[in-house]
Amino acid sequence: MEHQAFKDSPSNWRLRLHEIIFEADTPAGRWFDILLILVIFSSVIIVMLDSVSSIQNRYGSLFYTLEWLFTFLFTVEYLLRLICVGRPMSYATSFYGIIDLLAVIPTYLSLILPGSQYLLVIRLLRILRIFRVLKLVQFISEARTLRKALRESRRKITIFLFVVLILVTIFGSFMYLIEGPKNGFTSIPRSMYWAIVTLTTVGYGDISPKTNVGQFIAAMIMLLGYAIIAVPTGIVTVAMKRIESKEEISTQACPQCSAEGHDKDAKHCKYCGARL
Repeated sequence: MEHQAFKDSPSNWRLRLHEIIFEADTPAGRWFDILLILVIFSSVIIVMLDSVSSIQNRYGSLFYTLEWLFTFLFTVEYLLRLICVGRPMSYATSFYGIIDLLAVIPTYLSLILPGSQYLLVIRLLRILRIFRVLKLVQFISEARTLRKALRESRRKITIFLFVVLILVTIFGSFMYLIEGPKNGFTSIPRSMYWAIVTLTTVGYGDISPKTNVGQFIAAMIMLLGYAIIAVPTGIVTVAMKRIESKEEISTQACPQCSAEGHDKDAKHCKYCGARL
């Protein structure tokens, strides 16, 4: 009954605040999100400019003031988001909730650890809301399909990575025995690092085999690397084809847990059961 009253009361200020902050279907909500995106872009640009020494020396104090202003605005916004949802912890532990929190922490952390304010570029992740603001629901649908495919493929990918780790350990041990410290393979972990770089076809060149046997093994690892790179791609692709769907989804956020991605005709939240 409490949840129903929260939803149905048109004069409830929390409901009104929720519509402005979480919904993009109303003029107020749309303008709020557009303004938020512009502020995010501005704050990230300032952080980037602040890392340029010549610009920082000239405008450092201005950047410092603006950064604290942006942080104050984002802090207030985060607290308002917690206030206007029926289940604050559901929002706080959601993807966007964590990102919103990480968007303000670095500035406060910089009081203890100088330089950590540059981590504020993580605010760019909040731009993902632009898909909802512009009503690009087809992008949201594709993102949900990709998320489901990755979740469904996690066991296969975990097994695959475990096999790769075994191969890297074996190849690294062989190269340590064959090449030895004199050729740069000073330890098995160091040799495993070389095996990873070679298997992924990155090839930094800081360590390279000198013996004929070592070079032969390196060539085999390189060829194997091309085959291995294609495996996780194939796993995810198959999963996406299996679960891909064309159902329409809305941009409406749940007033209780703030979850999005509901079906177009949904009446209740699929995550917490609250009435939409």
